[in-house]
Amino acid sequence: MLSEVIDLLACPQCHSELDLVDGSAECARGHRFDVARQGYVSLISGGSTKFTGDSAEMIAARSRLLGSGHFKPLMDGVASACAGTVGSGPARIVEIGSGTGQYLEHVITGIPESRGIALDVSKFAARRAAKVHDRIGSIVADVWQPLPIRDGSLSHVLCVFAPRNGSESHRILADDGSLVVLTPTDRHLTELVELLGMVRVDDKKVERLGSSMAGLFEREHSEDVEFTMNLNRSDVLDLVGMGPSARHLSASQLAAAVEQLPERTQITASATISTYRKINSGA
Repeated sequence: MLSEVIDLLACPQCHSELDLVDGSAECARGHRFDVARQGYVSLISGGSTKFTGDSAEMIAARSRLLGSGHFKPLMDGVASACAGTVGSGPARIVEIGSGTGQYLEHVITGIPESRGIALDVSKFAARRAAKVHDRIGSIVADVWQPLPIRDGSLSHVLCVFAPRNGSESHRILADDGSLVVLTPTDRHLTELVELLGMVRVDDKKVERLGSSMAGLFEREHSEDVEFTMNLNRSDVLDLVGMGPSARHLSASQLAAAVEQLPERTQITASATISTYRKINSGA
């Protein structure tokens, strides 16, 4: 719920503190942001962004697939990385590009007294994330704009298969804060790349991630997680439909391609979990 995290949020226009007042998030300077009936609030500066978030259909597909447990080893790995880097006081975590909020929910559930902010540019994602856990507040925001979060207020920034803004992540983390990133390897979903023409993972992605963090974060640990998923055709439809490939294939093209697959298909899940510690000036 937003009330659980409002003390961590900042006005996107003047960056002053926000409070919940009569169904709105308001700052002392009079900037006001209405809370949607689904429980989330949009904190995009200027009220708009050039980026297109996931559609309602993509969010529904992701919710079904993550709810099925097929990605549980990745969810467990992310939760373990966050739990293992909790410093002083309860954890305060934002997931950037949170989608349905199910990864964040898994993390919050495993860390007593922790609180979480689900941040996504998609209002459909925000609606879903607003309902996943009582200690999670859901906001719409653009990762490439200044994040509507107070300086040094968080213990963790979490990015799961999502873009990350290094300088803003550094700003909102406390001095002992950690950045936890889940990045696909070039083996992730490789069978579907060949069969269905899905968007291929860049094999230099982890290397570029490290370069983008230079001077801001120091990598403390990385772990590769790889396993095989046994998916039926409905699962495959959801897997393709929840990601960027959904924007490149029509529903009829995807359905026709999946219909050619066996009733069950072995699909590789492969990703790297990287943990970075914030570098403080003068450290």
